Amino acid sequence: MTQTQNATTATGPELTGRSIAVGLVVALVIGSAYPYCVLKLGFGPNLSVVSAFFGFIALVLILRAAGTNARENNIVQTMGTSAGQTSFMCVLLAAFDMLNEKGVLSPPIHLGMWQIFFWLCSASLLGILLAVPMRRHYIDEENLTYADGLAAGETIRVLHEGREKGASAGPVKALGLGSLASGTLMILTSFLKVFPDTLFLMQPMNIGFNWSLLSFGSGLLVGFRICFAMAIGMFVSWFLLPSYLVHHGMIPEMTFPMTLRWVMWPATGLMVAGGLMSLALKWNLIVKTFRGLRGSKIDHRDFPMRWVVVGSIVMTVVVCLVQYFSMGIPVWLSFIAVLLSLPLMLVGLRVLGETNWGPISAMSNMMQAVFAFISPGNVPVNMSSSGLTGTIAVTSEALMQDFKAGQLLGSNSRNLTIAQLIAAPVGSMATAVVYPLLRDKFGIGPQGLSSPISVKWAGFAELLTKGLNALPPGCLVGLGIGIAVGIVLTFLAEKYELTPSPAAIGIGMLLPASVLMVFILGGVGQLVWSRVSEKSEGDYRIPLASGLIAGEAILAVVQAILAAAGINL
Repeated sequence: MTQTQNATTATGPELTGRSIAVGLVVALVIGSAYPYCVLKLGFGPNLSVVSAFFGFIALVLILRAAGTNARENNIVQTMGTSAGQTSFMCVLLAAFDMLNEKGVLSPPIHLGMWQIFFWLCSASLLGILLAVPMRRHYIDEENLTYADGLAAGETIRVLHEGREKGASAGPVKALGLGSLASGTLMILTSFLKVFPDTLFLMQPMNIGFNWSLLSFGSGLLVGFRICFAMAIGMFVSWFLLPSYLVHHGMIPEMTFPMTLRWVMWPATGLMVAGGLMSLALKWNLIVKTFRGLRGSKIDHRDFPMRWVVVGSIVMTVVVCLVQYFSMGIPVWLSFIAVLLSLPLMLVGLRVLGETNWGPISAMSNMMQAVFAFISPGNVPVNMSSSGLTGTIAVTSEALMQDFKAGQLLGSNSRNLTIAQLIAAPVGSMATAVVYPLLRDKFGIGPQGLSSPISVKWAGFAELLTKGLNALPPGCLVGLGIGIAVGIVLTFLAEKYELTPSPAAIGIGMLLPASVLMVFILGGVGQLVWSRVSEKSEGDYRIPLASGLIAGEAILAVVQAILAAAGINL
């Protein structure tokens, strides 16, 4: 079954008092549990399918609400995703605390509960509003995959159709089997420790196999073409370049962290050049999108453009004032950070849509380098400004995932935007309350919640205090090469459909090979399945892959909730 065929199957009201009430509860649960998960693991599980399952359980199994439909469930999923993506930025709060402990920040920056709330809330609302006009381009015109959103929409559709047709329906079985297999594997590897969750072939370089059916399911959804491009990036970064870089003195040793510090520059160049050049080549579609959002031409299902403009201006003013009074950041620097968040957002939305990985870490590091040039040696500016651009980008990515689920279910994009705007403050407040509790209970750093993303963010800011000369030798040349290759590949893609995606190559250069190998196997599985039985692949691939994502993701969030309650597994 294709997305187009499924797009109008869901009917009924969606933005109801019932869906909003349940959505607020789910948003509070996700927003409270997610910081622990992110700080402990260094990444967050799929929020969309988790929120979709929680919504179904609450609406159908607990409340047994009459007339509940898939689009109401999608409102709940949207609110949970919004709150979780906002709380993801607790990684920046942890980075601040790491720098405070080292004495790098002078004076130290200690944000109170209300400062955290207003900072995250204003930046998140701004990110949501700025992403609204891009729905037509990325979702309607280009129809990018956005695998998490697609999985959430398919999960909701299958659950509600199974409710009507019975659990014997094929897609319901595929979803259930996928969830059971994924959850069972996680229990065996993470909880019972029956065998290691990663088989390392070369540990210093993080090369091996991470036994995660969530990664396999994501590759199954994304498909072989994108997975093949990611395999190219993986081969270049982790098999081809390391020995060359060590031999020429560009990195001191052949390890994953040292190699990543260098390869992030050509990888970022690929993604930025590919994303922006693709937009430039489709400038007529962008112009058409914005013209269609003006005045009386706006569809009643679209979020009004004038609300986007007014809301963006108000939130920009608020976030600039919050950063000035809370961190002492000059207003003009905060305003520059907002402007720079736009290309970061546009590139991030394309990379996420193709690969199901948002490049927030690498792109924020690039923003750190930009602000090291604008305001040399100023660590608070470096951290807060790159964090602001990152928060805007992350929340825009969440909205696009929800739009993708809405496309599958025939949801009203205006209602989905409103749901996100309602939930973002919930996620902000949950983070403002929960993060200090986690910090005080477990600690931040090697002896507590390790938060690898925070370590990288803080470490890069500390490195840049020595100036741009502290960057790895030759990395800016690598950046230039990445930009050139990204431009060439984007031009070739206009003529040749099989041209590897620069966004996918770039993200493949950044992720550990241990994670990517299983992801790529999912793409190979999609290719083989389509060749062996095209009909069954079309009918069952998306439900099965959604289940593989859901099983592990739900257990990860449950683990975080239990840990926050003092029960460690």
